[in-house]
Formats: sequence, structure tokens, C-alpha cells
Amino acid sequence: MESRRSSVAVLDFGGQYAHLIARRVRELNFYSVLVPYDVTLDEFLQASPLAVIFSGGPASIYVEGSPKPRREVFEYIINNRMPLLGICYGHQLIASMLGGRVARKDKAEYGLSVLRVLTGDPIFHGTPASQRVWMSHRDAVVWLPEELEVIASTDYSEVAAFRHKTLPVYGVQFHPEVRHTEYGRVILDNFLRRVAGLKPNWFVEDVAAEVISDLRRRLSGKALVAVSGGVDSLTAAVMVQRAIGSDNIYVVHVNTGLLRESESDRTLKTLEKLGFKNVFYVDASRLFLERLRGVTDPEEKRRIIAKTFAEVFAEKALELNRKVGGFKYLVQGTIYPDRVESGATGKATARIKSHHNVVMEAIPGLEIVEPLSEFYKDEVRKIARSLGIPDEIVTQHPFPGPGLAVRIVGEVTEEKLRILRKATRIVEEEFRKSGFYERVWQAFPALLSIRTVGVKGDERSYEYALALRVVESEDAMTASFAKLPWEFLEHVAERLVNEVEGVNRVLYDITHKPPATIEFE
Repeated sequence: MESRRSSVAVLDFGGQYAHLIARRVRELNFYSVLVPYDVTLDEFLQASPLAVIFSGGPASIYVEGSPKPRREVFEYIINNRMPLLGICYGHQLIASMLGGRVARKDKAEYGLSVLRVLTGDPIFHGTPASQRVWMSHRDAVVWLPEELEVIASTDYSEVAAFRHKTLPVYGVQFHPEVRHTEYGRVILDNFLRRVAGLKPNWFVEDVAAEVISDLRRRLSGKALVAVSGGVDSLTAAVMVQRAIGSDNIYVVHVNTGLLRESESDRTLKTLEKLGFKNVFYVDASRLFLERLRGVTDPEEKRRIIAKTFAEVFAEKALELNRKVGGFKYLVQGTIYPDRVESGATGKATARIKSHHNVVMEAIPGLEIVEPLSEFYKDEVRKIARSLGIPDEIVTQHPFPGPGLAVRIVGEVTEEKLRILRKATRIVEEEFRKSGFYERVWQAFPALLSIRTVGVKGDERSYEYALALRVVESEDAMTASFAKLPWEFLEHVAERLVNEVEGVNRVLYDITHKPPATIEFE
């Protein structure tokens, strides 16, 4: 689907919260797109922007080579009086490009600070004169040109917020998009409604209905789709099913042998309940295990799994094409963050593109269809609920494409998969039972490559160690380890060492992302 919806364009200057800004804007019911900071003017205009936000970033603007928007884009924004908000680095950038000065301060300002609002302004409407905000900077705006004025300060930042005297241009040194800023949501809403004068245009379920209607209008013919069992691929399949009918969509589920306990059975039963008629199951578990034998490098494991999946799916697709024929489309569950990571965002007139290629070479001429390419994960879950997808799938934590292989450090073997499947089931059971499951982003055990000495009964044991990874996150771009009650963690660990043969030790991972990733490999 081509996006012609007017947007709030978020220019990404490398900040860890850039995605979060775009999501917060959508939560306020305004369509947002995340675009590269060096977007061309033509590409910028294709996004139909009515307002612009410059994100934060790790660079210092006075350092040579630091990211800056193209001059013609910035001049277009200013000359056309387009509402503009700079956040953190974006705040410093706007001040600098308009003639202000940014310098490194003697003291950094990280974490919570008290913001003092100095003057009444629409952007602070409905917020108190003193409020807590989240800061993360050492550089600061130290001087403003005459056309800019200070509207808020902190003890460390004299220019914690500024506005242009005649243009709808603002900068805030703090991060209104993070939950730690107590009135951040109000400040963003004020910028969009009161400063920019925008009207809400993004209501997820309504947009999903528009996508299905657009697919119904555009598509005619048969479609292929691989369904893993996760919410993304299943929701994409249901949306296309609603558009072209069950007779025209052919679903392939590949059992890689790297899935969780009973996952293939559950997926096939769900597809049946949702009315899919043409469902094909491929058990390739032995092939995947054979190809992974002896492989310990994480990137090589991922490469082998991706290549093998492509081959297996392509082979099945070719077989179906010989028997049925007439396939015109390949459906994929690509969501908006996937497009951002593949550099495919911000180009609103581009046809829906794929961030990976599965069967295009096997069946030339297929058109990629990605119904979810405009949506974030939480939005996909809302759509899934509205389509009647079972709640246990809707609320399911993200599961990596390579499956349990990336939760096994070192070589993947049948024994390790057996251990990890049982451990995963126990962890999911306990988290669902306790109510923690829906309060965290992900919770899972990873099997380490080391064996450790322990005592079971009266005997010495020499078995594997499990690492329990539980994180809180907004979109997986950054994550914090979850600070759970020790009594609960103790209970989970006891079940794991008592019930999972081959495990005698459980460790709790207390590392944030960054520097660690969420998954282990």
C-alpha cells in the first residue's frame, strides 16, 4: 500500500529513542514516519509532512561530520513556517543552525531533573511551573540569537527549552517521549495540537480496515505466505485472507526443529480455527539440525538457518506452483521497525518492499505484499485482536526468526534443544501464572555452553547452566533488565533445576541493552 497520509516526520539523528518518539506520536493518534536525518527534499516531501521532530543523538554538533539535515530540507521547514520540535541533540541542532552556540558543559546532566517553566507557552499548557523531566546530555545550548527565547531552565541547563519568537519552532533539551518525563505526553500533544494545529488521523483499527480495503482493490489472484506461529506473520495472513478470500491464500508452515514445545501443532490448529483452507506443513527439523552440526559461530548459525529456510520454503512454493499455479503474490509479516532497519522508511511513494527474499528467485514475478509495513508491534497486536486472533498469540513475547538456536550458546544439538524447550515452557508457565508475562517485553531462558559442578541429591553433578533473560522495553531498540522479586526468581530457578534434566544452575542476566543485546546470539 502506498502511504498518502499526512504525517509527522521524525528525523532520526541516531538517538536511541528515535523510534519511541514516532510511537508516542502515533499513540496520540497522529501518523508519524521515521526518516533518515539526511533525507532529500523530494523524499521528505513524499512523506506529506505537516510537522517535523528532530530526534536526539549521540553526536556533538560542533564535531566535524556530526549529522545534520540537508540545508534545503531545513530551509524548506523554516521558510514554509512548518512546525518544528527539536529534542536533545535536535534541540541543540536547531539552536546552532539558527545562529546559537552549543558547548560542552563541565557537568553532565543524566536522569531526572527539575524543569522550571519560565513563561506561559502553548507547549507547556496544562503542566505545572515545576516538573520532573528526563535528561541525557553533556553538551548544552549556551547562547541564543535574538529571534529565539528561553522558556524553561534547570539547575544545569539555562536553555532547557526555547521557542522562536515568530515561527512555530521549539527545542527541548529533555526527552518528552520517555515515561520518566512526567508531563512528556502532554508536551508532545500540545506541540501537535496547539502549536502545529494538527487533527488526529491515526486510529489503528480504522487504518487496518483501510489496508484490507486497499488490498481487496489491488490484489487479484493467488498468494503464498509463510506463517511461523508469531503474531506478525499470522496477522498479515489474516488481513490478506480477508481481502482475497481463503480459497486464494496458500499458507506454508515450516517446522525448523528450532521452535518451542508444541508450537507447530498450536499454529496449525490456530490456522484451522481462523478458516484457512490451504495449509501445508513441512517438517524440516532433521535438515536444519544436520546443517547446524558443529557450527558455533552465531552469525554462521543465523546464515545457515536463513538459507535453509529459504530453500525449504522455495521448494514447497515451487511444488505448489506446479500443482496449483497462478501465484502472483508473496505475503510477508514485515512490520515498521523492520523497514527502518532495512533503510526502507521515509519514502512514501515506494511500493511495499521486502527486507528479505525467500522465494522470489524460485517463482519469478511475485509481488511482495506487506500489510503490516506501516505498523509497530503494539499496533499489530491491536489489529490481531480486532481480527479475532487468539489472545495467547496476541500477547506472546517476540520470538526470534532463527528460533531457539539463538538462545543456545555454541553448537545446537538435539539434547540442548530438548533441555531448552522444557526450560522455555516452565518459564512461560510461571510468568503467565504470576502476571509478569504481560508486564515485561520478553522473558526466556538461554542455554549456556558451559557445564558447571553441582550437587543433586547426594551426588555430584556436571550439567549445563541456564541464563534467565527478562527485559522491559518499548520497541526492543533499547531494553532494561526487569527487577523482579527475588522470591519469584527463586521459585522459577527451583523448577528449572528440579524438572529439567541436564541443568544444575540458573543465572539471572542483569545487563541492559545496550551494551548487551536482548537475545544471546
